[in-house]
Amino acid sequence: MEKPDTQQTTRRPRGHRLAKRSSRDDPEVCVVFPGLVTRESCCRFTCELLKHILHQRHQLPLPYEQLLLFCQGQQAADVSVRRTIKETSDARHCQRTLSDLAELMSQLDAFFTLTPVPRVLLLLGGSPVSPKELYVIDMEGIQVGNGEQSLSPRPCLRQLFRSLFLADPFSDLRSSGLLSLVLMVQGHRDCATDWFQPKLNYKVPTRGHSLTIKLSSSGAETTTYHSDDYIWFQAPITLKGFHN
Repeated sequence: MEKPDTQQTTRRPRGHRLAKRSSRDDPEVCVVFPGLVTRESCCRFTCELLKHILHQRHQLPLPYEQLLLFCQGQQAADVSVRRTIKETSDARHCQRTLSDLAELMSQLDAFFTLTPVPRVLLLLGGSPVSPKELYVIDMEGIQVGNGEQSLSPRPCLRQLFRSLFLADPFSDLRSSGLLSLVLMVQGHRDCATDWFQPKLNYKVPTRGHSLTIKLSSSGAETTTYHSDDYIWFQAPITLKGFHN
């Protein structure tokens, strides 16, 4: 059974946010959903963005679903997909990356059932405190509802990726080599996760290229997440990309 939410829904004073980055030069893609959204949908948004960013930043040679089809031995996989994978010098690395990514998404699903999640960080390259690239999935503005009163995830995903397509935030970035990805997720300090590792003193990095994807609900009161109650947790898996 899902634990009850511990957040309070109030009007937030102007300027009050959870450790928001202050640089005005950081690009931001804003997506406003026309209604309430479930926690399950928030988790799905996070996982789809994770897969998308890994592919866009050349850490996966093909989209996740196509790679998964090949590795599962699906006959329906496209010929070009099979050719690409056959040319990959390290098939075991491919299998390891997909396995780690599947485990990470499964654990994210469990985490979202334990606690509200205001933000998720995807940290590419460097270290968690000084990454080369930082991707912030900001969900503080989302108003969470149950399944009956909330939007279906599919149209929300279409709206999200349409906004990304129009903003085109990856086109100006140089191609990068293989980089490790670390995932940080923000949740209630008492959520009792047994997989993610609490990082009580972690601070959001202020250096390196960053992109914020800001998700919110229209016509809803803003949810206040008290900074004393919400901390960062780090995934114990470090994703390592591969090239073909």
